[in-house]
Amino acid sequence: MNEESAGVPSASDRMKTYLQKIATGPEQSKDLTESEAEDALGLILSGSVSPVRAGVFLIASRMKRETSAENAGFWKALDRTTSKRSANLDELLQVADPFDGFDRVPYFGFYAVPVLAALGLPSYGHSARSLPPKFGITFEDVLQLHYRVPPAMSLDARVRLIEEFRFGYVDLRQSHPALEGLRQLRTEIVKRTALSTFEKMLRPVQSAGGRDYLVSGYFHRGYEIPMMTAARLGGFDKTVLGNGAEGTTLFGVHKAARLFVLERENKDAEPREIRLSLDEMYPAETARKIRDAYAALKKETPRMELLAELGEAALKNGGGPAAPLIASQAGVLAHLLGRVANPQAGYGAAEQTLARGECHQRLMRYIDSCRKGEGR
Repeated sequence: MNEESAGVPSASDRMKTYLQKIATGPEQSKDLTESEAEDALGLILSGSVSPVRAGVFLIASRMKRETSAENAGFWKALDRTTSKRSANLDELLQVADPFDGFDRVPYFGFYAVPVLAALGLPSYGHSARSLPPKFGITFEDVLQLHYRVPPAMSLDARVRLIEEFRFGYVDLRQSHPALEGLRQLRTEIVKRTALSTFEKMLRPVQSAGGRDYLVSGYFHRGYEIPMMTAARLGGFDKTVLGNGAEGTTLFGVHKAARLFVLERENKDAEPREIRLSLDEMYPAETARKIRDAYAALKKETPRMELLAELGEAALKNGGGPAAPLIASQAGVLAHLLGRVANPQAGYGAAEQTLARGECHQRLMRYIDSCRKGEGR
């Protein structure tokens, strides 16, 4: 029995109704209910409506400005269609930087992930091959384009490697094939839509121990509000959102950062706000090292080869301008997740880890395992 014979309007008719509500201009547009928003995005993800209607819907909802109810519906549609796995770990941190990457200053979040694991915090980076509008460099770009990891690896294989190495990376094509399938549509739309906000908030891999954390970033002020709507629904034990460099999770380096922290046990309360800046986080000598490294990197054009060269140099022996930034990122996140008492303690621990070279060895073994297709 199809929907129409069961008395349910067809996908085409439902989308037509939604478009008539949200796409009638700045004065006459009406908001959708949470269930309508969930249904609308579900129709788009399932391919039940034409690309034209899908594009009009995504643009119109952004131009109208999504309400809290609509944002909750959008997130639920994405969450319902996410591929989910459990990792045999007591706890797990998901690092989710913008899926359209970075293109202004070389950023080494990819190389901070194994350092976080070495500091006692199993972690993985969730990203995609670069998306619009920026088409910058992402975790998956580094993994697939530079290190030649095959894109066809399954989610199960990636999760098994996270269990083995206590760090890793997950691609959107593994975690959410339907969302990955909208890549061409998103390219044609050009501008960001609600998808860009909520893809960072998904939870494809959960720890068997049930202690899961999310750290993500935003660039434009105000986007922390819909992201926190998703955080309240997402089930993470702790969510940290901040305006890091280019919307990443490198907090307090390029400028003072404004962070919002939400604990699951207090999910109905307002998130705790934290301000981070170099001079407040660190003694003068550490702050100077980080500031000088960032200033030197600002002169460089982000290129994959440069990124890998400097990132690997930092992981081999703590050398080069990437090392202070990796140590700061890993140290600050370790502090925010309660692993160390303060950012300086985290920075010092990360610096010692880099100097030993163990993270480079483990990253190379991880990449080799990916290339061999282990755990496919």
